[in-house]
Amino acid sequence: MSKPRTHFFWLAFLWLVLLVVSPISGLLHAQHVDARQIVQRVYEQAAFRSLEMRASLMVYDRQGNSMKKEFLYRCIHTTLGSKTRVDMIAPAEEKGVVLLAIQQQGLPANQYVYTPATDRVRSLGTQDRTGRFLGSDFIFDDFADRNPGDFTYSLISDSEKIDGQETYKIESRPVERGSSPYAYVYLWVAKNAPVVVYAQMYTAPGILTRVLHATDLRRESGVWGMRRTEVSTAVEHTRTVLTVQNVKLNPSLDDAVFSSQSLGSATPVDKK
Repeated sequence: MSKPRTHFFWLAFLWLVLLVVSPISGLLHAQHVDARQIVQRVYEQAAFRSLEMRASLMVYDRQGNSMKKEFLYRCIHTTLGSKTRVDMIAPAEEKGVVLLAIQQQGLPANQYVYTPATDRVRSLGTQDRTGRFLGSDFIFDDFADRNPGDFTYSLISDSEKIDGQETYKIESRPVERGSSPYAYVYLWVAKNAPVVVYAQMYTAPGILTRVLHATDLRRESGVWGMRRTEVSTAVEHTRTVLTVQNVKLNPSLDDAVFSSQSLGSATPVDKK
């Protein structure tokens, strides 16, 4: 059985948007709390074969001006890795832009961006991956596949509350220096479910880069999920609100659309 893996953009849906949670776990209420087991439980909730989701981004600049973006997110997981595709639906000037991320276990992700205006596919280099995704507060590296074993975890506190909810505060650090854009991340995991309700990302000691805050827990078709996420970038004073509109777990997806050769030629996505 393969180890649970996910990427940060899914964790932005997992931690912050679509956290698929199970009933209250005895693990989270055990007398001796293990930070790694808590985070492992969060990752295990992302154990899906495939996923399709429509969502929107409301992007705010530092003056408070906003722009709405809509997209279709699709992802498939196999024993060999994962493939993710994001198709922009709106606004009109970004419709048809596609981000594709292909991850094989043990290897860096290959990421591609297709731009219809030039009808070209561009491969993203390492230096590109900390850039903003279409002007939002998400970055391209958020699409890289993650394994909980790539990080160390320490319990910082078990008494802090987020939105009145009791949480465990956990510090996460990459095992290999340079493998993550962050030196460390603080995660606040709810005690009553394996859900990260808040997170802070630091690029260096005391240098806060981004903050993520998940709200609006709902249950649809027996699945619990966080439907609203606010991601803010500290230095630029910008923020992005991500809202999930429709989700399908384990749908039948055509593997052919998850190749760089398909970009620009696959069936277009229409706004619905």
